Amino acid sequence: MPHIIAEPCIATKDTSCVDACPVDCIHPTKDEPDYESAEQLFIDPDTCIDCGLCVDECPVQAIYQDEDLPKEWDNYVQINIDYYKDK
Repeated sequence: MPHIIAEPCIATKDTSCVDACPVDCIHPTKDEPDYESAEQLFIDPDTCIDCGLCVDECPVQAIYQDEDLPKEWDNYVQINIDYYKDK
């Protein structure tokens, strides 16, 4: 999994990262019906090209490359995968 959105995104959902992503792999966007109900944004592991453009755009530093993800947020790998499981 190239990049993961972790705990700092919860309740923030700043979409600067969405605008920076060249492959549209960060969801839900403000235009999607589940944006309001989602606690955070998620990166699609099958679409992400590992460019890293989203990392610097995140104002709360919630996006990490998989090997840089702090241990206390390891569960966010599965949380991001699960969001896309039924999509």
